[in-house]
Amino acid sequence: MPLRWEILHEQKLIHIVAEGEVTLKEMEEHFDALVVAKALAYSKLFDATALKPVYDDNDVMAMGARLSAYTSHFPSGPLAVVGISDAVQLAFRRFVNVSPSKRPARLFKTEAKARAWLKEQALSVSD
Repeated sequence: MPLRWEILHEQKLIHIVAEGEVTLKEMEEHFDALVVAKALAYSKLFDATALKPVYDDNDVMAMGARLSAYTSHFPSGPLAVVGISDAVQLAFRRFVNVSPSKRPARLFKTEAKARAWLKEQALSVSD
């Protein structure tokens, strides 16, 4: 499967790894799994360094509609995406723009910087 994730309940973190082509169906399965696991509010570390997004504008709008339904009922935690390709940067901007969530979201070149930022987000919530 091109999209894998591990839900780390103790850390309130979801580590997602995308390898290869990821479709709307895979993204929907991912969102559904987070809701079922009651983990949507957790921080998300999304490793997109090997991601090849294969969805069009209609797919992005469908993802936005699904997220709108979820975030109207459940809080959504911060999102840190790791990736440097133009395709990943474009997908990140499109996804963040269509998402109704007010959560913090940033794009990083390294996982270490993404993890440090997520840690800062967790500290600011606990203050």
